[in-house]
Amino acid sequence: METFALIDELLALARRRHPRNAFDELAEHRLVERRTLIERHAHRRPTAATTPASGWVHGDFHPLNLLYRGAEPAAIVDWDRLGVQPRAEEAVRAAAIFFVRPNGTLALPKVRPYARGYRTATGASPAELAAAVHRVWWERLNDFWMLRWRYQLGDHRADPQFPAVAALAVWWTSRYEAVCEAFCT
Repeated sequence: METFALIDELLALARRRHPRNAFDELAEHRLVERRTLIERHAHRRPTAATTPASGWVHGDFHPLNLLYRGAEPAAIVDWDRLGVQPRAEEAVRAAAIFFVRPNGTLALPKVRPYARGYRTATGASPAELAAAVHRVWWERLNDFWMLRWRYQLGDHRADPQFPAVAALAVWWTSRYEAVCEAFCT
């Protein structure tokens, strides 16, 4: 599996760093932990048949791509990832950015009204959101872009985000049903 090869490569790079620091220790811990989670949940890997409805989406919707005039959103920027993609997945990805807490948990009381508003505005069904939650959860388990930036590209800009984002994948796995419920009710 490609993911395991990437984990092995990133582990080797993290372990070779000298002097090692707390980030390298955390990266090693999270990579080993994530391999275990992926192995344990491999049977839950989404299939192409579970892809929800597609439509035009921004592709990278998050707080840094919103411009405000006072307290009101005034513009959305950074449209280079615009494309036809599963529409509800972008809503789930955005919620995972907007509502992640520093300890790597989601503020589910904030997710509920956000998801309700999304379903109302788009006509998305709870089943569509549940499929999106599942696919984004799996995507997050297999996503190591921050560590690739750090160890393969020498780019440390995403380092401050890593502890919460890495913890979120683990937390989401342990509370999968509660996350689904927050998006679907």
